[in-house]
Amino acid sequence: MTASGGAGRDTTLGARHDLIVAAQSRAWAGPFPPLANPDAAHDAAVLILFGALDNIPAPGEKPAVARDLDVLLQRRAPSLSSHPGQVSFPGGRRDPGDTDLIATALREAEEETGLDPDGVEILSTLPALPLAASNHLVTPVLGWWAAPSRVVAVDHAETVEVFRTPVAQLLDPTNRFTSVLHRDDFVFRGPAFDVDGTIVWGFTAMVLDGIFTAAGWTTPWDAGRERSIRA
Repeated sequence: MTASGGAGRDTTLGARHDLIVAAQSRAWAGPFPPLANPDAAHDAAVLILFGALDNIPAPGEKPAVARDLDVLLQRRAPSLSSHPGQVSFPGGRRDPGDTDLIATALREAEEETGLDPDGVEILSTLPALPLAASNHLVTPVLGWWAAPSRVVAVDHAETVEVFRTPVAQLLDPTNRFTSVLHRDDFVFRGPAFDVDGTIVWGFTAMVLDGIFTAAGWTTPWDAGRERSIRA
């Protein structure tokens, strides 16, 4: 995983098409934990940004996607009250000045990672999903990084690391497991990824898993392999 990029290449154009098809299918949006107080939920958006960002191919013998396909992720600051220290997509709560949730996703991504929004092609918005832990209704905005720009953690009080992750590594069955979170009497199980020690779980992993499945990229993996998660 590294933190800035170069130009995309033709090898990923098939992936761009697959993502558009996945967004149209709507079949990927599986069961998410419901909001405890939906009437008080805040609207939010995240940017799910794919692209070919550098010349470093992902490892693996038979990847399901082009080796140079990446997705942009970040690690939240451990001091935050909501989802501290977790890997997430860039994004956040809608501001009154945002024209729509696409504007929210792009504004938040620029503020958090410094990316140039002019280089992002919006492919689609996905159905709004409940994020129960912070009582938000989150709209995933699916983007293609047509003209990649440098990214970095802008405000370390919110984001401590920004990185691109090779999709082929996320899809590698050896990097996949089921996360198990115990909190009081509540037990949550969901898809998760371990890429070189970086754990992606929860809402972010569920969205990625759904997109990968709808795009036809998923390679069979052992969902019975469970690991406890602390949050």
